[in-house]
Amino acid sequence: MSAVVAAPGNPGMAADGADCRDVGLEDPAGIAAMATAARADLVVIGPEVPLVAGAADAVRAVGIPCFGPSAAAARLESSKAFAKEVMAAAGVATGRPFVCTGLDEVAAALDELGAPYVVKDDGLAAGKGVVVTDDRAAALAHAAACLEVAQGTVLVEEFLDGPEVSLLCLCDGVDVVALPPAQDFKRLRDGGHGPNTGGMGAYAPLGWLPEGFVAEVLESVARPVLREMAGRGTPFAGVLYVGLALTAAGPRVVEFNVRLGDPEAQVVLPLLGVPLSGLLLAAAEGRLAEHVRAAGGLHSSGAAVAVVVAAPGYPARPRTGDAVLGLGEAADVPGAHVLQAGTADRGGNLVTSGGRVVTVVGTGPDVATAREAAYEAIQHVHVPGGQLRLDIAAEG
Repeated sequence: MSAVVAAPGNPGMAADGADCRDVGLEDPAGIAAMATAARADLVVIGPEVPLVAGAADAVRAVGIPCFGPSAAAARLESSKAFAKEVMAAAGVATGRPFVCTGLDEVAAALDELGAPYVVKDDGLAAGKGVVVTDDRAAALAHAAACLEVAQGTVLVEEFLDGPEVSLLCLCDGVDVVALPPAQDFKRLRDGGHGPNTGGMGAYAPLGWLPEGFVAEVLESVARPVLREMAGRGTPFAGVLYVGLALTAAGPRVVEFNVRLGDPEAQVVLPLLGVPLSGLLLAAAEGRLAEHVRAAGGLHSSGAAVAVVVAAPGYPARPRTGDAVLGLGEAADVPGAHVLQAGTADRGGNLVTSGGRVVTVVGTGPDVATAREAAYEAIQHVHVPGGQLRLDIAAEG
């Protein structure tokens, strides 16, 4: 008999039959104890916070296979300066960085690189720690806010011009396979306007990518990074999320994450042609390549489009406690399903509890069909003051 335990989970997971349990995301020992009590065959650690805290190390220490990098390897996301150091050592093409610890250094870097200015918080920022602007004063203000954090470090980077692509790579410390490339829509409003968010939608596959794109990124980015991390004594096992800009000079790395980020995961996982659990267990046990060979590959045909409904005030100050209605009707639309995120059960009523409330995913034989399903379904979702983009995959 198989079962899923989710910690902490949400009402959507509970409705799908998951056993939702409370656990502190920054409590590695508590996570390992819960996995032991549940007699888990596999632990999959999703968010970056427990990974950086060392949850994967704690789970492996009690003898349970775990999909997710060690705390040392998770520095690829928790420190952008560290990621740049690894990229330089591995020969990976990326934007020229300046690692700054004071505003004088920031100002000099801004002047050296020129506009558009790219300023990034060195640490975890839930996808919202980056400012790209032509306004030098705004760039300095964001840098100052980042530097106010204890031992604050901020990166000023060369602007990388070109469409962005997300490639999620599954790794077992030695081998790596890629999921279908996806495109994420980071800005809050249509046309790429408004503040950066954790992602307002995504779609896959990307029919406009050049042939051989995935193979090129695996050879020029993912495998060199895996070799570099192994050489440092911190092998990387988990998801290496490679965010890329397709510049005139070729693909350049914008960022690394160390997890299945949403909304990209929400559009690439429906395109898997093999069960996800077996794939992640193989990666956790160091037999990824063998598993993929036996399965005859990973991908099925089709497309997926994800559209996020965010709470009013997101990303700065999302309002919570509003009723969330219409999810059942949305899920009844052919080709559509609904994934809950920032939701909570209050006395039997579903209410908002976070910034990105739900994601509606449409699937179909092609992007146009999947997009139609997603937007038809999302018309049924009601969140007072809810925000969504209407241009997800419009040109896909």
